[in-house]
Amino acid sequence: MGKKKYKKQLLNSLKSLGESEYLILKSMTNLMLQKELKENNITFKDGDTFSFKDNIFDYSEDKNVRRLAKLRRKMLKTMNKLVVKNKFKDKEIKFLS
Repeated sequence: MGKKKYKKQLLNSLKSLGESEYLILKSMTNLMLQKELKENNITFKDGDTFSFKDNIFDYSEDKNVRRLAKLRRKMLKTMNKLVVKNKFKDKEIKFLS
């Protein structure tokens, strides 16, 4: 496999990891909202916003949410290592932002 094809495949892998990371974040958020907000009788109206820091998932009562959070952190760490070790330029990985 040539250098260009190898680099392109790595970029495709990063793109797939980025999409998966987003889906895990979305899933964790939905799981947490469905269970914990319901149990605590917290409701939102149209137009309400909810902001939080990533570490909120580490304190979830739901062990599945905590497991997903751990997996997501590992994915982000791996993605970062791939970017750094392969010296990708910002324009090559703009899809990750």
